[in-house]
Amino acid sequence: MALLEIKSTRDVAKMREAGRIVATVLSEIMAIARPGLTTADLDAHAEGRCRDFGVTPAFKGYYGFPACICTSINNEVVHGIPSPRRKLAPGDILKVDFGAIYDGWHGDSCVTIGLEPLTAEARRLIAVAEEALMRGIAQVRHNAYLQEISGAIQDYVEANGFSVVRQYVGHGVGRKLHEEPQVPNFRTREIPNPRLKAGMTLAIEPMVNVGHHATRTLADRWTVVTLDKSLSAQFEHTVLVARDGYEILTDRSRL
Repeated sequence: MALLEIKSTRDVAKMREAGRIVATVLSEIMAIARPGLTTADLDAHAEGRCRDFGVTPAFKGYYGFPACICTSINNEVVHGIPSPRRKLAPGDILKVDFGAIYDGWHGDSCVTIGLEPLTAEARRLIAVAEEALMRGIAQVRHNAYLQEISGAIQDYVEANGFSVVRQYVGHGVGRKLHEEPQVPNFRTREIPNPRLKAGMTLAIEPMVNVGHHATRTLADRWTVVTLDKSLSAQFEHTVLVARDGYEILTDRSRL
């Protein structure tokens, strides 16, 4: 198993600032997203704010990704590409994933934004996905097994009649956007299950579908959609493992 990086107090301070900036930009996007705007409009806002804060957008150019944010709508699960031709519409559920690099250290977070009027099913999906993230985070503490997070997420999602995406998982985050360990949102023997240690930083990100968990990638080679065309929601936080629990480094409620 790959070495799992433990961050120093100085490292964590930089990740805390990266996380604050990510949380700020996502909060702003949540406030301005409305029918009639394009996903490119939201991307332009994020890029401008990166310049304001003096940070580097983590996604732009990553394996050739062309934008600062991922915008995935309705049955799109992850990695949607912003476009000036894609207008938001009433009833859409929009996933916005954003990462920033502050002095070499990453913050990474995702929200799902519901544009009213929402169906009852869409509203419940969003609520379950957000609560699943928080139930996963609640398992984070020094010496806990990583898949205690996975089990808490899976149990809550499936108890509510939805499914957890299997093809994509959370991850360690730090100097790199994607580090070890992988953080599945479901129990599995195919992914290592190490003990968490204080100073580790994780991007926990449940992706929740109304229907089956299966997905496919569109011809643009980025946008992932549900195979059965059902709605999907996602939430993500960057989380620090602490001796006595956890700290959410991308916590929007502390802004």
